[in-house]
Amino acid sequence: MNVAEIKKTDIANGEGVRVSLFVSGCTRHCKNCFNSVAWDFNYGRPFTEEVEREVLEALAPEFIAGLTLLGGDPFEPSNQRGLLPFVKKVKERFPQKNIWCYTGYTYQDGEIREPHARCEVTRELISMLDVLVDGMFIEELKDIRLKFRGSSNQRVIDVQKTLKEGTIQLYLS
Repeated sequence: MNVAEIKKTDIANGEGVRVSLFVSGCTRHCKNCFNSVAWDFNYGRPFTEEVEREVLEALAPEFIAGLTLLGGDPFEPSNQRGLLPFVKKVKERFPQKNIWCYTGYTYQDGEIREPHARCEVTRELISMLDVLVDGMFIEELKDIRLKFRGSSNQRVIDVQKTLKEGTIQLYLS
Protein backbone atom coordinates (compact mmCIF):
# COMPACT_ATOMS: atom_id res chain seq x y z
CA MET A 1 0.00 0.00 0.00
CA ASN A 2 1.21 3.49 -0.79
CA VAL A 3 0.43 6.78 0.87
CA ALA A 4 -0.36 9.76 -1.34
CA GLU A 5 -0.41 12.36 1.45
CA ILE A 6 -0.69 12.90 5.19
CA LYS A 7 -2.42 15.99 6.55
CA LYS A 8 -1.61 16.39 10.24
CA THR A 9 -4.15 19.12 11.04
CA ASP A 10 -7.08 18.71 8.67
CA ILE A 11 -10.44 20.37 9.33
CA ALA A 12 -12.15 19.53 6.03
CA ASN A 13 -12.51 15.75 6.19
CA GLY A 14 -14.53 15.05 9.32
CA GLU A 15 -15.46 16.78 12.51
CA GLY A 16 -12.80 18.54 14.57
CA VAL A 17 -9.10 18.75 13.87
CA ARG A 18 -8.00 15.45 12.35
CA VAL A 19 -5.09 13.58 10.90
CA SER A 20 -5.96 12.56 7.35
CA LEU A 21 -4.22 9.67 5.64
CA PHE A 22 -4.65 9.62 1.86
CA VAL A 23 -3.88 6.19 0.42
CA SER A 24 -2.97 5.64 -3.22
CA GLY A 25 -5.01 3.60 -5.63
CA CYS A 26 -8.54 3.89 -6.96
CA THR A 27 -10.26 2.08 -9.79
CA ARG A 28 -13.45 4.19 -9.68
CA HIS A 29 -12.05 7.26 -11.50
CA CYS A 30 -14.95 9.61 -10.72
CA LYS A 31 -15.32 12.46 -13.21
CA ASN A 32 -13.63 15.60 -11.77
CA CYS A 33 -12.32 13.78 -8.72
CA PHE A 34 -10.58 16.21 -6.35
CA ASN A 35 -7.63 13.83 -5.95
CA SER A 36 -7.16 12.05 -9.28
CA VAL A 37 -3.39 12.05 -8.81
CA ALA A 38 -3.95 9.34 -6.17
CA TRP A 39 -5.72 6.94 -8.58
CA ASP A 40 -2.36 5.34 -9.34
CA PHE A 41 -1.59 2.58 -6.81
CA ASN A 42 2.13 3.39 -7.16
CA TYR A 43 1.74 7.11 -6.44
CA GLY A 44 3.36 8.49 -3.29
CA ARG A 45 5.49 6.48 -0.92
CA PRO A 46 5.17 3.06 0.67
CA PHE A 47 3.29 2.79 3.96
CA THR A 48 6.27 1.74 6.05
CA GLU A 49 6.69 1.41 9.82
CA GLU A 50 8.25 4.88 9.73
CA VAL A 51 5.15 6.36 8.05
CA GLU A 52 2.95 4.49 10.51
CA ARG A 53 4.89 6.02 13.43
CA GLU A 54 4.58 9.46 11.84
CA VAL A 55 0.79 9.16 11.69
CA LEU A 56 0.52 7.74 15.21
CA GLU A 57 2.63 10.60 16.58
CA ALA A 58 0.45 13.11 14.74
CA LEU A 59 -2.64 11.56 16.38
CA ALA A 60 -1.23 11.90 19.91
CA PRO A 61 -2.09 15.54 20.77
CA GLU A 62 -5.29 15.94 22.75
CA PHE A 63 -6.72 18.49 20.29
CA ILE A 64 -6.73 15.89 17.49
CA ALA A 65 -10.26 14.43 17.27
CA GLY A 66 -9.36 11.43 15.18
CA LEU A 67 -8.15 9.85 11.99
CA THR A 68 -9.66 10.14 8.51
CA LEU A 69 -8.88 7.63 5.77
CA LEU A 70 -9.23 8.83 2.17
CA GLY A 71 -7.59 8.32 -1.15
CA GLY A 72 -7.46 7.12 -3.80
CA ASP A 73 -9.85 4.74 -2.08
CA PRO A 74 -9.24 2.98 1.24
CA PHE A 75 -11.68 0.24 0.20
CA GLU A 76 -9.67 -1.00 -2.74
CA PRO A 77 -8.87 -4.55 -1.49
CA SER A 78 -5.10 -4.04 -1.38
CA ASN A 79 -5.62 -0.87 0.68
CA GLN A 80 -8.02 -2.62 3.06
CA ARG A 81 -5.41 -5.27 3.77
CA GLY A 82 -2.79 -2.59 4.44
CA LEU A 83 -5.06 -0.43 6.57
CA LEU A 84 -6.63 -3.04 8.87
CA PRO A 85 -3.54 -3.70 11.06
CA PHE A 86 -2.91 0.03 11.28
CA VAL A 87 -6.51 0.85 12.21
CA LYS A 88 -6.31 -1.79 14.96
CA LYS A 89 -3.24 -0.01 16.37
CA VAL A 90 -5.01 3.34 16.24
CA LYS A 91 -8.01 1.90 18.10
CA GLU A 92 -5.75 0.33 20.76
CA ARG A 93 -3.58 3.40 21.27
CA PHE A 94 -6.29 6.06 20.96
CA PRO A 95 -9.66 4.51 21.93
CA GLN A 96 -11.14 7.96 22.56
CA LYS A 97 -10.49 9.15 19.00
CA ASN A 98 -12.86 8.42 16.14
CA ILE A 99 -12.11 7.09 12.68
CA TRP A 100 -13.77 8.43 9.54
CA CYS A 101 -13.36 6.86 6.11
CA TYR A 102 -14.28 7.99 2.61
CA THR A 103 -14.97 5.51 -0.17
CA GLY A 104 -16.45 5.64 -3.64
CA TYR A 105 -17.99 2.24 -2.97
CA THR A 106 -21.41 1.70 -1.40
CA TYR A 107 -22.05 0.38 2.09
CA GLN A 108 -24.74 -2.28 2.50
CA ASP A 109 -25.47 -4.73 5.34
CA GLY A 110 -22.07 -4.50 7.05
CA GLU A 111 -20.28 -4.96 3.73
CA ILE A 112 -19.31 -3.15 0.55
CA ARG A 113 -21.99 -3.73 -2.08
CA GLU A 114 -19.68 -3.98 -5.10
CA PRO A 115 -18.25 -7.55 -5.11
CA HIS A 116 -14.87 -6.65 -6.63
CA ALA A 117 -14.14 -4.36 -3.65
CA ARG A 118 -14.82 -7.03 -1.02
CA CYS A 119 -12.07 -9.13 0.48
CA GLU A 120 -11.40 -11.20 3.59
CA VAL A 121 -10.91 -8.09 5.80
CA THR A 122 -13.75 -5.84 4.58
CA ARG A 123 -16.27 -6.56 7.35
CA GLU A 124 -13.65 -6.26 10.08
CA LEU A 125 -12.34 -2.95 8.72
CA ILE A 126 -15.86 -1.54 8.48
CA SER A 127 -16.58 -2.65 12.06
CA MET A 128 -13.70 -0.49 13.30
CA LEU A 129 -14.97 2.72 11.69
CA ASP A 130 -17.10 5.36 13.36
CA VAL A 131 -18.20 7.23 10.24
CA LEU A 132 -18.20 6.10 6.61
CA VAL A 133 -18.83 8.51 3.75
CA ASP A 134 -19.83 6.25 0.87
CA GLY A 135 -20.72 6.54 -2.80
CA MET A 136 -19.03 7.76 -5.94
CA PHE A 137 -18.57 11.46 -6.44
CA ILE A 138 -21.00 12.41 -9.22
CA GLU A 139 -20.21 15.75 -10.82
CA GLU A 140 -23.84 16.35 -11.84
CA LEU A 141 -24.92 16.00 -8.17
CA LYS A 142 -22.15 18.23 -6.77
CA ASP A 143 -23.34 20.59 -4.06
CA ILE A 144 -20.84 22.75 -2.17
CA ARG A 145 -23.37 23.29 0.65
CA LEU A 146 -23.13 19.65 1.75
CA LYS A 147 -21.10 18.86 4.85
CA PHE A 148 -18.27 16.36 4.49
CA ARG A 149 -19.27 15.13 1.03
CA GLY A 150 -19.10 16.38 -2.52
CA SER A 151 -22.28 15.14 -4.16
CA SER A 152 -25.82 14.55 -2.91
CA ASN A 153 -25.80 10.81 -3.60
CA GLN A 154 -23.07 10.29 -1.00
CA ARG A 155 -24.05 9.34 2.55
CA VAL A 156 -22.41 10.15 5.88
CA ILE A 157 -23.10 6.95 7.82
CA ASP A 158 -22.81 6.36 11.55
CA VAL A 159 -21.24 2.92 11.25
CA GLN A 160 -21.56 1.81 14.88
CA LYS A 161 -25.25 2.73 15.10
CA THR A 162 -25.85 1.11 11.71
CA LEU A 163 -24.23 -2.15 12.82
CA LYS A 164 -26.26 -2.11 16.05
CA GLU A 165 -29.61 -1.26 14.40
CA GLY A 166 -29.18 -3.34 11.27
CA THR A 167 -30.29 -0.48 8.99
CA ILE A 168 -28.44 2.55 7.68
CA GLN A 169 -28.19 5.25 10.34
CA LEU A 170 -27.00 8.55 8.95
CA TYR A 171 -24.51 10.61 10.91
CA LEU A 172 -25.52 13.63 8.86
CA SER A 173 -28.45 13.81 6.49
